[in-house]
Amino acid sequence: MGFAAIAAIAIGTVALAHLAPGAKPEAVSSSSGPDAACAEWTDGCIVCQRVDGQPTCSMPGIACVRGETQCLRR
Repeated sequence: MGFAAIAAIAIGTVALAHLAPGAKPEAVSSSSGPDAACAEWTDGCIVCQRVDGQPTCSMPGIACVRGETQCLRR
């Protein structure tokens, strides 16, 4: 019974994460970076890079608290 309960909790957590209002990725316009010269940036939750001129970002962690956007590489 212990395994079934743990599996049910894990599946429920994943389902809630996908259904929660804040679970959707940000629009590209808000992930466009601090400025055009910044090649890689983060807000403490996601890391974004410009690939062929377009921003490509990681997915945020489950318990992430976003902070101020900082440029990591120019």
